[in-house]
Amino acid sequence: MNFEAIKEIHERKFGKECELLSISKHGRVILVEFGGYVIVSCCAVDYFDDFAKILESLNKIPYGVFSVNRALDRFLVKIAELDFLDEIERAITKCKNIVDARIKEFEEIGKNEDSTFKELCFCILTANFSAKRAIVIQNLIGDGLINMSREKLYEKLIELGYLYPKRADYIIEAREYYGNLLNIIRSFRRAFSIREWLVENIKGLGYKEASHFLRNIGFKDLAIIDRHILRYLKNKELIEEFRILTRRRYLELESLLFTIADKLNITPAELDLYIWYLSTGEILK
Repeated sequence: MNFEAIKEIHERKFGKECELLSISKHGRVILVEFGGYVIVSCCAVDYFDDFAKILESLNKIPYGVFSVNRALDRFLVKIAELDFLDEIERAITKCKNIVDARIKEFEEIGKNEDSTFKELCFCILTANFSAKRAIVIQNLIGDGLINMSREKLYEKLIELGYLYPKRADYIIEAREYYGNLLNIIRSFRRAFSIREWLVENIKGLGYKEASHFLRNIGFKDLAIIDRHILRYLKNKELIEEFRILTRRRYLELESLLFTIADKLNITPAELDLYIWYLSTGEILK
């Protein structure tokens, strides 16, 4: 990447209002430092999007801004090189009907209090566990997720080979909201706010599991960052390693997935299913 050539193009377009200070590349992530009058601009992100377009015109591949952080007198911006989108586009061509049907199933689940609560239980159970096996357990226990005693639920989980039977306690505690869960969810205006409430109030749910639950009841604008997604991003050189997903890290990677989905003109919920297909050959939930 020729820094001087890119800087010259950038300066011709923006002059001193948005100074290009440095560029480095790590895998498919471009790290860019900007300074200048952009620091006091309320529309700073527009400059960064325009810079991504400069990269696109030079290299003839798509780029997307996904992280913007201010550090004193400069902005630190991460831009993803998205030259692999054709792979996902082929999956869309092959699996669109299946994915569309699955999304409709999720919407139906979210219309009913019982099915919504059972889906919450599924997402409590599936953390650090096989989604396929958790689906089987969810179906076998059925209404027991709503009405079994703690002791019977604990024993049933052991009987079915579940590795973390003490999560029966999480399900019992979550029943505090059964009967009013959909009302609580509908009281929020944004999926992000619902997720925050879930993480704060439902034991056993982190950002990944809360996002999974909301996707599975019909929300389409959150990302589920599980090991399959992380492995996919690592294989595409968009992350260097698997790290503990702090809230800040989760939101940054979610923004990256939003950028990819936007380029493909699909929702983050749909993108998750297509990446799952590319990673596993299956489309589950």
